[in-house]
Amino acid sequence: MSEFAAELVGVSKRFGPVLANDGIDLAVARGEVHAVVGENGAGKSTLMSILYGLHRPDAGHILRSGTQIRLRSPADAIRHGLGMVHQRFRLFPGLTVADNIVIGAEPVTGARLDRAAAHRSVTDLSDRYGLRVDPAALVGTLPVGVRQRVEILRALYRHAEVLILDEPTAVLTPGEADRLFEVLRTVAAGGVAILLVTHKLTEVLAAGDRVTVLRQGRVTGRFTTADTTADDLVHAMVGRSLPTPVPRRATPDAAPALDVRDLTVRDADGVTRLSSVSFSVRPGEIVGLAGVAGSGQRELIDTITGLRDGGDRVLLDGTPIHPGRDPRVAYVPEDRHARGTAPQMSLAENLLMGEQRTLATRSGLPRAAVRERARDLVARFSISAASVDVPISALSGGNAQKAVLARELSRGSRVIVAEEPTQGVDVAVRSRVHALLIEARDQGAAVLVQSSELAELRELADRVLVLFEGRLVAEFGGDATEAQLGQAMTGVSA
Repeated sequence: MSEFAAELVGVSKRFGPVLANDGIDLAVARGEVHAVVGENGAGKSTLMSILYGLHRPDAGHILRSGTQIRLRSPADAIRHGLGMVHQRFRLFPGLTVADNIVIGAEPVTGARLDRAAAHRSVTDLSDRYGLRVDPAALVGTLPVGVRQRVEILRALYRHAEVLILDEPTAVLTPGEADRLFEVLRTVAAGGVAILLVTHKLTEVLAAGDRVTVLRQGRVTGRFTTADTTADDLVHAMVGRSLPTPVPRRATPDAAPALDVRDLTVRDADGVTRLSSVSFSVRPGEIVGLAGVAGSGQRELIDTITGLRDGGDRVLLDGTPIHPGRDPRVAYVPEDRHARGTAPQMSLAENLLMGEQRTLATRSGLPRAAVRERARDLVARFSISAASVDVPISALSGGNAQKAVLARELSRGSRVIVAEEPTQGVDVAVRSRVHALLIEARDQGAAVLVQSSELAELRELADRVLVLFEGRLVAEFGGDATEAQLGQAMTGVSA
């Protein structure tokens, strides 16, 4: 029997003129955590989709335990002991946690679903791996981080011998991520082979045994993590070193551009989601916002951006922000697909959203002017796209994120609100996004960044605010440690 649980040999895949994978060899051994890294568009997701039966290779083949297999669908992959946790959730929001986890492999009594057995199985599984969830909860009511746990549990429920995880920590707090990697180590120790696709090089070095680097569809590096550095990986990924921007600290006596005063928010059921929250953000300052999922971040940001009525509790330059998008507030949402873009519309149309009046004439929007404006933003913000006429859904995640930033930052807004601005993007795009936010700050914008990645807040923020159960429980300088922030996020006093 082969020492490798799964192997991809000479795999190539083309989508029209784009060669996504070019003769890739990759092998993952039983009991190892093998990281796969690369820039957005490097071919990682395509390669993992081939291994999970979502795509068929144009050339090359797949081996399981030394035996060649042919995968026509994910169902084939599951039958061959392959499991995958996708970055974009594939859950049914109207079903319970237990139903989502056991779907397709339900315990039955006679011809009926045995719900009690399903709940017991899910409870036992979640307890065993430390990923606790309520089996009876509706998935649509859960915070993003908890939904991620459901995805992971669904894969573990099927006893996969090869487990593929695509950006599994993108929505997890550092503590949750640490616990996840403990889980992965436990799973790997039982003989399961784990393929970890991530943009976070700290995760690669901390959790991986080996790493394969892709660039433009080819393997550009193979490393043992114990013998490599983040710089080695960056060079293999992008072919150069990346600059490390050093934030300039804010002027302490500047008048606030954004002022939140004793804000309390209740949901439709009367439940208090925010309680007496007060803070300000000054021009030329980046303020970070940290908190575990469901701590009130969504309600706070919706109120600041005019998506929720804040009464007279949220002020911009002393004037209340009322419902409806205020052009003085730029908004980069966490979910660039559902909130940040119209996926089927063109890149040019997406870049124009909210700015139609600037180009409109009596006869409508001149197409040539719309395309010219889009080409200018594509060049200024280094967006990679075949043309400005392609649907924005055709862009890689990193380029779609840059497009949202280009649209919002080009308006010269007084306040910028950015949620998870680098979620799911590679190190090169992350560096560019950070540079854009710092540039906006240096030009006098007041910037509020909400991120579940504490390293990001420590890199960017002049101050960090921490929410816990709807209350603002702590404020730190930008030099706060992750341990200090993590403690505050869980309600532990410093």
